[in-house]
Amino acid sequence: MTRRVRLRFSGIVQGVGFRPFIYRLAVAHGLTGFVQNRPEGVVVEIQGPDENIESFVARCMGELPPLAEVSDLQTEDAQAVSEDSFRIVPSDKEGRPEVHISPDAATCDDCLAELFDPTDRRYCYPFINCTNCGPRLTIITDIPYDRKNTSMHSFPLCEKCRLEYSDPRDRRFHAEPNACPECGPVLSLCDRKGAPMGCPDPIEKTTELLRAGYVVAVKGLGGFHLCADASSSDALIRLRERKYREEKPLAVMVRDLEHARMLARVSPEEERLLAGPERPIVLLRKKESPLISPLVAPGMANLGIMLPYTPLHHLLLDSDFPALVMTSANQTDEPICIDNDEACKRLKGIADYFLLHNRDIVVRCDDSIAMSAQGAPRIMRRSRGYVPRPLVLSRQYPSVLGLGAHLKATAAVLRGDFAFLSPHIGDMETPEARDFFHESISLIKRIAQCDPDIIGCDMHPEYYSSWVASQMECRRVIQVQHHHAHIASCMAENRITGDVIGLAMDGTGYGLDRRIWGGEFLVADEADFQRAGHIRYFPLPGGDAAVKQPWRVAAALLMEVFGTGWGQVAQGLRIIPEHIPLDTVEAVVRQKIQTVFTSSLGRVFDAVSCLLGIRRQVSFEGQAAMELEACADPTVSRVLPYDLLMDREIVLDLYPAVRTIAEEHLAGKPAAALAGAFHATLVHAFVKTAREIRDATGLNRVVLSGGCFQNRLLLEGCITAFDLAGFDVYTHHLVPPNDGGIALGQALVAGTVAG
Repeated sequence: MTRRVRLRFSGIVQGVGFRPFIYRLAVAHGLTGFVQNRPEGVVVEIQGPDENIESFVARCMGELPPLAEVSDLQTEDAQAVSEDSFRIVPSDKEGRPEVHISPDAATCDDCLAELFDPTDRRYCYPFINCTNCGPRLTIITDIPYDRKNTSMHSFPLCEKCRLEYSDPRDRRFHAEPNACPECGPVLSLCDRKGAPMGCPDPIEKTTELLRAGYVVAVKGLGGFHLCADASSSDALIRLRERKYREEKPLAVMVRDLEHARMLARVSPEEERLLAGPERPIVLLRKKESPLISPLVAPGMANLGIMLPYTPLHHLLLDSDFPALVMTSANQTDEPICIDNDEACKRLKGIADYFLLHNRDIVVRCDDSIAMSAQGAPRIMRRSRGYVPRPLVLSRQYPSVLGLGAHLKATAAVLRGDFAFLSPHIGDMETPEARDFFHESISLIKRIAQCDPDIIGCDMHPEYYSSWVASQMECRRVIQVQHHHAHIASCMAENRITGDVIGLAMDGTGYGLDRRIWGGEFLVADEADFQRAGHIRYFPLPGGDAAVKQPWRVAAALLMEVFGTGWGQVAQGLRIIPEHIPLDTVEAVVRQKIQTVFTSSLGRVFDAVSCLLGIRRQVSFEGQAAMELEACADPTVSRVLPYDLLMDREIVLDLYPAVRTIAEEHLAGKPAAALAGAFHATLVHAFVKTAREIRDATGLNRVVLSGGCFQNRLLLEGCITAFDLAGFDVYTHHLVPPNDGGIALGQALVAGTVAG
């Protein structure tokens, strides 16, 4: 029996080879009809026997192209017509686009095979791509995603490429970045002044320079990398000195999974993360290896490794480097460079040479960072490979813009039941970073195809994003408390509604009492929250200075815990720099000179790191806590003493644990055992506090968010312990637990309150 059915596919279904996929499948099933791109998605009409149609639909959903994502499929019967073929008909561009743009994707296996095939016309061509891979977001100038709306518009297709582009049987059918050596972008190698060197093979010359210990700025998909031989300590010393990046870990790129296993322990889940089309930097438990310099990630338990994701990367690593350092090409607190002239100017004095190309990067998109915990992927920085793929929400929301926090900034837009997050912006300390922030707001509005007049922002009066909110023309600005936004972002990602017990653990957030929060137990829903408990307040002498100098926090805690005997303990543990008198430190704390009070778990981590002799001054955010985690013996399950003080709010008092750590380390107890016990104590205390809240409220759902849950040992311990205690545990997977997820939480709260 002949039947005609109309199907509408929504999601990431344009620019990913979806129409030729449908065409080939329909022809294979002997069906007639058509496929067409429309603003609301891809519309298909198929006609033929019932059993053929059923098989076609099943295979459609089960064999999608690698980059396609169907968020919704609607079907209805249609009137049969007289026809004898299946066609791809011209796109209908009337109306507001509802389709989603695909993120940039790593080079596919088919293109790789061609790249290294001497008989192929694209042999060693560094811009090879097809509908299953290559640039997407980073080359877009406007919506919809057509070649004329990308930076490829200035490269007219040659006859051979045009035939591929026009043939629905070819995997390059409507591959917008399609190109070859005859018609596409080209590489050039320039000296430190940006002058072309005119070498016939820029890649071969670049590998020679890297082997000789030079630093080369390499233009990639979403920006430039500073590249160096990861085995050369001399090269890394120069790179670190020039970039003022004394100790912060550097990411490395390796040729394949085999090389990754030489440098780190890699689980099956981590293999999938490494080799997926997103190609994030994956934080892996590092091995002590002579193949790379110890200067890559000094003092860290993890090594950030990524696999090549552009043809250019594959060609560079084909020269048998054990690993190449690939770190973002920028100065501290500035966004990544994307323009050739910009790179030559901003990276002057850092890069020795520049490997450039003439395809413009339109959208800055730094590398994403991920890890695996409890056998599941966790995104720490959401950018290239993941953006602008939307998150599906639990219900429809009004159009809302979330402006994020001050550090690890992102922006987010809610439209309907989707949330769109901007690429990672970073810390908004410089004019360049703030310009990028405004670029990102414009970008995410364009991608979401809306201009929200409801704004969600942080309550902190001194955040740049809060000031921006006050200057915007909109119907309503809704201030959202920082830690409520953390919990709301995790709720949004997990599509849960209603009251939850939220544990928001981080370094800094502006509290309702104008103190610095950071160790919070909340009873929260999407619209509001109550503070059910917190870590006991302690002094933060010097305010922001204490963030960079953990010895200040350690000294303040010793004064709180030991009273007048604190100095003897401090001297025994050597926590205070030799040139600073004890009485000066005591006067600052006792007289509350430039001292604020905080409940921050992040600062407790810093203090314990200092007490154990690991780190008393940091050169980058989170260093002390990361090194404490690296030091910790994960097999230790000992719980140190702590108290739960029951008042109007539960107060988790960690002073007894701090006292024990100081006394036992002074007596010779190894730092690794005490660091492990500290982690185990936090897990135990968190579960006990949540049980008290459950007893009082009847709530059984626990949401974990905040930057402290980037700590794999803490996160995995909490997931296991809460599960054993009978809680339903919700954590982050697709959105960072740190401040990179704040914008989503702000937008959700603002959308709920206003909606």
